[in-house]
Amino acid sequence: MPPVKMRGTQRPKNTKKTIRRLVSYMGRFKSLWIFVFLFVILSALAEVAGAYLLKPAINDYILPLIGKENPDLEGLIRLVLTMIAVYVIGAFSSYGSERILIFISTNTLCNIRKDLFHHMEKLPLRYYDSRQHGLLMSLYTNDTDTLREMFSMSVPQLFSTFFQVSGIFIMMCLLSIPLTCLMLFTIALIMILSAQIGKRSARAFRSQQENIGRVNGYIEELIEGQRVVKVFTREEEAKARFDELNEDLRKAGTSAMSYVSVLGPMMNNLSHIQYALTAIAGAFLVIKGFTDVGTIASFLQSTRSFSRPLTQVSQQFNSVLNALAGAERIFAVIDEEIESDEGNVEVDSSFKGDFVFENVNFGYEKNIPVLKNISLYAHPGEKIALVGSTGSGKTTITNLLTRFYDIEEGQGKILYDGHPLKTIKKDSLRRSLGMVLQDTHLFTGTIFDNIRYGKLDATKEEVLAAARLANADYFISHLSEGYDTVITGDGSSLSAGQRQLLAIARAAVANPPVLILDEATSSIDTRTERHIQKGMDSLMRGRTVFVIAHRLSTVRNADEILVLEKGEIIERGNHDALMEKQGRYYDLYTGAFKLE
Repeated sequence: MPPVKMRGTQRPKNTKKTIRRLVSYMGRFKSLWIFVFLFVILSALAEVAGAYLLKPAINDYILPLIGKENPDLEGLIRLVLTMIAVYVIGAFSSYGSERILIFISTNTLCNIRKDLFHHMEKLPLRYYDSRQHGLLMSLYTNDTDTLREMFSMSVPQLFSTFFQVSGIFIMMCLLSIPLTCLMLFTIALIMILSAQIGKRSARAFRSQQENIGRVNGYIEELIEGQRVVKVFTREEEAKARFDELNEDLRKAGTSAMSYVSVLGPMMNNLSHIQYALTAIAGAFLVIKGFTDVGTIASFLQSTRSFSRPLTQVSQQFNSVLNALAGAERIFAVIDEEIESDEGNVEVDSSFKGDFVFENVNFGYEKNIPVLKNISLYAHPGEKIALVGSTGSGKTTITNLLTRFYDIEEGQGKILYDGHPLKTIKKDSLRRSLGMVLQDTHLFTGTIFDNIRYGKLDATKEEVLAAARLANADYFISHLSEGYDTVITGDGSSLSAGQRQLLAIARAAVANPPVLILDEATSSIDTRTERHIQKGMDSLMRGRTVFVIAHRLSTVRNADEILVLEKGEIIERGNHDALMEKQGRYYDLYTGAFKLE
């Protein structure tokens, strides 16, 4: 992950609201903030006192002792020891404040991540379907990274700088008003100049970040598609394209880093110039008798302590803006409306799996219908098959069954054992449904744990029985660690068929009254399919089953087959009846019409 300074500046839309939100998180540690303020004030006072003690050290001890043969150094030694003690107290106070702030900031960031993740688990599926997953992932990477940098660096520095600069400024005014005005004027010029360079630097870093994204995206794409590259022998073309993108990144990086390399030395030299001007002006005031040497020495020491933190804070301005913009995006997700659930009916053992769709109309977007007047009846223990071309509405029906989406009022009704589906609690409903999807997702962990994901309290015997039922036990037993084999990368070490067998076993261990099989055997070869068909029949026996299938041989024994086209049911009946009718299903089955 590139550091924050490599990203272009992003400004939050509502800075005050975002800051208040962050303060509310950090305000959970009220008792610790008391110690932070005490330590910061002590540190600032030590900085001020240490600089001020130079005045009496020079005026009252060093200058009077010049030229004496046997000077009495007792007073000077006491003052030096006092200065050492003051700086030691300041160092420990600074450490204490920063240590507590780190504790507060890391815990604040932990709470924000926790609230974000917990809230996202409550969001409806519609939210994820309408957003790029990469953008959601960036909330946990880019945006939390900018917050981490702000909390760990900017916030502690802002606190210490505020008290330190305030105290030193007051002391400088007491020491010399003319020199204070000169210092403020030179600092203003330095800040204006650095701001102008900062603008150009931000544009350069934005360009660099864009090129980093292109290079990283290309590398990720080529790594995932390496098999295709090698099959078509496109290695040279791949290298040429990478060299082109890499060269663009080099140019952008050179431009961006040029500004960084200029800004640091420039600020350093300008601070030396400021120091020299202050020293010259101070010497002039001493010569004219307006002040003394001790005052000038103390003032020059204060100049360093005053300008250094201001310069550091100004350099972090872009980082703070980026962090606030990232926090605003995180809070926008936390404020998203969670999945509503007005249901109050629990699915219990009395539910047998009787589903009724009556004149259901549905669309994911207004005025774009996906389902039109769908009516179907699934009695307990029946197997209902949904067939049709891509986009005909098959998966949408299962989305409504699971209440991932709900139909609007007046758009028909869906009943589950006589209860309107909306009156059933979503969690209870989904626990009564077992799903095997076409795109199998496995989690990092053992095969045993992946199967038991369907029922977390399943015993070892139940897991083994589910694996045998799905005909997955054979290949699992032949793995190096058997059921303890660890799966990573979504099961990339397993074949597509093996991953789907595990998904079937995961559904089997849940032992639900209703099964939804969305192309459950699409990645299994014909020979393997024959082997597991008996297991599938045992799994489906006594349960209401909805099957989505392109391979029509798998739905021949369905009690009813529904043929969908453009969101409408155009044919229904069992296999023999539909074949006799010689309609669309007949064309699909015999290959006269290609199913896409």
